[in-house]
Amino acid sequence: MEIIFWILIIALFILSFVGLIFPIVPSVLVLWGGFLLYQFGIDGEPLSIWFWIGAGVLTILMIAADLIASQFFVKKYGGSKWGERMAAIGVIIGSFVYPPFGVILVPFLLVFVTELMSAKNARHAFMVAIASLFAFLSSTFAKFVVQLLLIVWFVIEVIV
Repeated sequence: MEIIFWILIIALFILSFVGLIFPIVPSVLVLWGGFLLYQFGIDGEPLSIWFWIGAGVLTILMIAADLIASQFFVKKYGGSKWGERMAAIGVIIGSFVYPPFGVILVPFLLVFVTELMSAKNARHAFMVAIASLFAFLSSTFAKFVVQLLLIVWFVIEVIV
């Protein structure tokens, strides 16, 4: 039975990375599912309190990465609140449209059209759309690094 739990844990960890490309998969929850499955499903040493505290802090950081990156990049290039909202909506819609490229193209197009309607300036709209693209890519990279860090920390906790 323990082997089945380990296979599930590994599958959940892999699925958490799939959530970076397909935002419909809640990568943070899937990752925590692996941690909790180990904690309550496998008869071994429980994970330390430091792991749980660190995982909680890093999870908050992962969630904040999207908001911080989006606000930073879109505001830096003079984007509107509607541009920020369209970027978020575009990521959700884009995960269903021509995945995984839709996650990049749909938000870009939505932000471009929104900013073009708002500012009536194609160059400005293009720059804000590029900024939303950088926001998505940078937050995805940050989440990838944090998820990898959490998995490595988990493995170290389990082995040591």
